[in-house]
Amino acid sequence: MSKPGDQQLADMEVDPSAAAEEKPAVRFSINVLELMREAQMQHGLRQSDYTRYRRYCSARLRRLYKSLKFLHGRGKYTRRNITESTVTDVRYLHIVFYMAERAWSHAMEKKTAGTNAQQRIYMLGRFRKAVKWASLFSQLCSVKGDSRTSLEAEAYASYMKGALFFEQDKNIEVAMINFKNTRAVYEELGKYGSIENQLLCRQRIEEVEPMIDFCSHKLGGSSLQAHELLDTANDLLKAKMEAVLSETRSQQAASMTEFNWLGRRFPITNAKTRVSILKAQQLEKDFNGSATESIAADKKLGIFDKIFSAYHDARSCIRNDLASAGNAENMRDDLNGLDKAVSAVLGLRTIERNQLLVSIAKSKFTKHRDEKNERITKPEELVRLYDLLIQNTTDLTDLVSSGRNKNEEENSFIHEYELKGLAFRAERCFFLAKSYSSAGKRAEAYALFCHARTLTDSALQQLANSPDKALIQDLKSLCDNCRSNSCIEHATGIMEEESVPLKLSKGVSTMSLGDGQTKENKYLLDMLESYESAIGEPTTKGPCRIAQFPPPFQAVPCNPIVLDMAYNAIEFPSLENRMKKEKKGLLSRFWG
Repeated sequence: MSKPGDQQLADMEVDPSAAAEEKPAVRFSINVLELMREAQMQHGLRQSDYTRYRRYCSARLRRLYKSLKFLHGRGKYTRRNITESTVTDVRYLHIVFYMAERAWSHAMEKKTAGTNAQQRIYMLGRFRKAVKWASLFSQLCSVKGDSRTSLEAEAYASYMKGALFFEQDKNIEVAMINFKNTRAVYEELGKYGSIENQLLCRQRIEEVEPMIDFCSHKLGGSSLQAHELLDTANDLLKAKMEAVLSETRSQQAASMTEFNWLGRRFPITNAKTRVSILKAQQLEKDFNGSATESIAADKKLGIFDKIFSAYHDARSCIRNDLASAGNAENMRDDLNGLDKAVSAVLGLRTIERNQLLVSIAKSKFTKHRDEKNERITKPEELVRLYDLLIQNTTDLTDLVSSGRNKNEEENSFIHEYELKGLAFRAERCFFLAKSYSSAGKRAEAYALFCHARTLTDSALQQLANSPDKALIQDLKSLCDNCRSNSCIEHATGIMEEESVPLKLSKGVSTMSLGDGQTKENKYLLDMLESYESAIGEPTTKGPCRIAQFPPPFQAVPCNPIVLDMAYNAIEFPSLENRMKKEKKGLLSRFWG
């Protein structure tokens, strides 16, 4: 017979398996992107210091192992694997994550330091290790993490796989698929959450986009130009992209045997010369493409610098070939002609670059003075730029006309740039007149405006049948500006001349015999409350009267005399009892 208490205990007993089924599994939550970005930005990757970040990952792993008491033995090292049953704390997932980050940072450290064949093998091994830990992290998060954590871990693993295939230069299609998967995940995650999370997702997408574009470019389906790919590349892409582009140029240069310039053909025998010229021509093609209007001015100047560098490399190769050509006259003639043609193209691109600088300076010259944080172009700067353009045009025409037997294309080219030089001289004269006008020299400015108009009319007459409609329109606008500015200078000069007697009479009426002496002794510090100039007249060369130096002597009151009145009123105690007495002998007592 059972007792009532035993019956109650029996009713309270629960089947352990049933309890396990009813208890929900614990799901951990990790913001993988935020964790990665915070660790990278705070520990070295803001300055691209992969060594510092790798050391941080190692120190972080030591702290995690110690806090979880997940050590690998004291004496002999025995690795303890992390499985699904092991993950009872979110810190186990952090261990796997930082193992992947440490391997990736080690690989990037070797990548940025420059690798030889042996170091490249080691670098690829670290990339494989990063993929291994990232895949394990994705697998554990899919079981132990919530849905967002699992999705972010999957995107993280896809990025690592794409980076490995990208670096191996194998299976570019698979690498692009992994990068696209990463982009798709972060595009979806960026639609939700806080502003900080959306910003992080946007930054991650911007990091992945250049890699996708480069993979598509290598597969032959990219709409981006080569210089745009290089500008958007990160540390992993730059060296790789430059190597691939150099290889592509070398393959294209194999079929390039001649250089065409103004109807003349010059053979190219040196492979390095072909590659340099092809690189410059590709940059010119990208620069003159349909999307050139959307390129910023500073990027255009950067493209010009790359073009100049490529042509200078080609000229140095040609000069080396000339030095080693010896007495072969035919070879020397071909090399001299090729050098002349490349130099002419280089001079032509220099003129185009200086014209771009002129357009930038003109856009700032016409702006209002009240615009803040904007530097206004002075007319003297435009005069200097037009001096350079005139010199470049003269050098180019002299170079092209130096040949003995010039063809029709060369003659038309020389005539075209002689007219452009005349237009540049008219523009220079106009802005020189502007500089005189800003200095208040009306007569000189009026004469220069009239001369600029004469030069413009002469250029327009010679360009009447020219197909360059843009240059003709600019010259017509310049002619109108010269006429209006000359009228303004003429009227302003007459007004200033009529106001001279009034200023003279006003100055005479205010003159006095003692005024000069008193004005000479006035300084800025003595008249801070009055609006009187301490600089003097603009025509005088006297020093500015700011403060008198050395300063004049000033009367300074003496310190008060302090008398010690208490000294004579205090009676000091006698100190004889404290004084040391001399001991006297028996004889000294009698004789004193």
